[in-house]
Amino acid sequence: MTYFVIYDSHCNLCVSLVQLLETLDRGEKFQYTPMQDQSTLNQWGITPQDCEMGMILINADFPEQRWQGSDAAEEIGRLLPLGDLFVKAYRAMPGVKWTGDRIYEQVRDNRYTLFGKRSSPYQSQYPACARGDWREFGVGGRS
Repeated sequence: MTYFVIYDSHCNLCVSLVQLLETLDRGEKFQYTPMQDQSTLNQWGITPQDCEMGMILINADFPEQRWQGSDAAEEIGRLLPLGDLFVKAYRAMPGVKWTGDRIYEQVRDNRYTLFGKRSSPYQSQYPACARGDWREFGVGGRS
């Protein structure tokens, strides 16, 4: 299965995390689209207001299946090798999920102040294709 990660290409923290995922995954499960690529986001029905709520993860095979914000971060973690164990443990600890959600919101809302803003957007080496015919472009469905 392939997943599309929608990230802020101007945020230093966001770009660092995308680069880490690119290194770990090498385009096997995840492809990336900047929040600033409105023409691609329009094809998924995602507005700039949606992006204000944080990163978005879309299941390429079932685009109606989406996660946002800290839920997207958890799902990405769950999809990584052995990540499911850590996410289950994180979710099982009382109060930790709630605290993690609040921390995510604070970081999201203050990311440029805390981590800086890039002068030019970062383009992933594993870009997502939003068109309905994305499979013919080699995106998604890889094992």
